[in-house]
Amino acid sequence: MSRLYPERPIPGVAAVIVRGRMVLLAERGKPPSLGKWGIPGGAVEVGETREEAVAREVLEETNVVVKPVELLEIFNSISSDDEGIVRHHYILFEYLCEYVSGEVIPGTDAPDARWVPIDDLGSVNIMPYTRRFIEKVLTERGLF
Repeated sequence: MSRLYPERPIPGVAAVIVRGRMVLLAERGKPPSLGKWGIPGGAVEVGETREEAVAREVLEETNVVVKPVELLEIFNSISSDDEGIVRHHYILFEYLCEYVSGEVIPGTDAPDARWVPIDDLGSVNIMPYTRRFIEKVLTERGLF
């Protein structure tokens, strides 16, 4: 099934990974939001659990091994073209993940990835919703 003008919503995953006073972010290498920075993630593949998918996506995009620990939120990401036809529709499962190992090396879908200081999320071209979401998660856990 095509991700562009899909026949049905596509399940996706993303990870909030905190290490010390840093959060792991990746630059998007594909639409939607090409060139914007956000938390690593992508589509769930056939035969994968959501938890397997989030660990795989983080590894593919950043070379970092993580362990999913908590489902934080589920939401729809829908965008339409100028004629009002749905161009993208993802149902996203957002996870808090624990850093396990690995040095950050941008991967297949991410032109760049890095640990960004929690107090300096504006140093990258981060998606506004993503910034608010990260700050909300970190505030609720007393990290921000």
